[in-house]
Amino acid sequence: GNLYVVNYQKDGTIGLVRPNGEVELYVTLPGNSIANAIMFDKKGNMLLADWVGHNVLKVDKKTKAVSVYVHSDQFNQPNDLCINKKGQLFASDPSWANGTGKIWRIDGPGKAVLLDDKMGTTNGIELSPDEKKLYVNESVQNKIWVFDVNTKGDISNKRLFHEFTDFGMDGMKCDKLGNLYVTRHGKGTIAILSPDGKLIREVQMK
Repeated sequence: GNLYVVNYQKDGTIGLVRPNGEVELYVTLPGNSIANAIMFDKKGNMLLADWVGHNVLKVDKKTKAVSVYVHSDQFNQPNDLCINKKGQLFASDPSWANGTGKIWRIDGPGKAVLLDDKMGTTNGIELSPDEKKLYVNESVQNKIWVFDVNTKGDISNKRLFHEFTDFGMDGMKCDKLGNLYVTRHGKGTIAILSPDGKLIREVQMK
């Protein structure tokens, strides 16, 4: 029932919105770290994509202590995260300056596995409800790609899922039916795509 948001009031913080609408500061990240995405592991610990520090950070559920879950000098700037039932994280990793991007799998503390380094500007990333497909969008190229995912978390069979002709994309999430909700950066809409990549509708934000 709680909603957590990055950069509450200022960069480098996490805000907590309670079910009754009350909002408070949940945690301030150390140093120059700025989170861009939030996921939770099974124990309720918070995992954050820290694009400034080239990290994925972990926030302890009980103590709120912030630690480095994984760091790699190979990271451009971790942007978005999704997690499977086994606790494997998948991370998008764009290089905005070069218009390129990578996809990583994180198998545990300190264990980053490079899955693809020949992408466009990777941003939103999401697993299908059955965890057999991984969706990754490219903000600059306006394309959403889908990969098959095996039981080990390896990806294959990259294919174009949907392409927009205008405006970028940011985060994505699937609903229980497998529809993909895509934030349209600069357009102020959420595009809803069916599991076969067809646009169902766009929801206009205020």
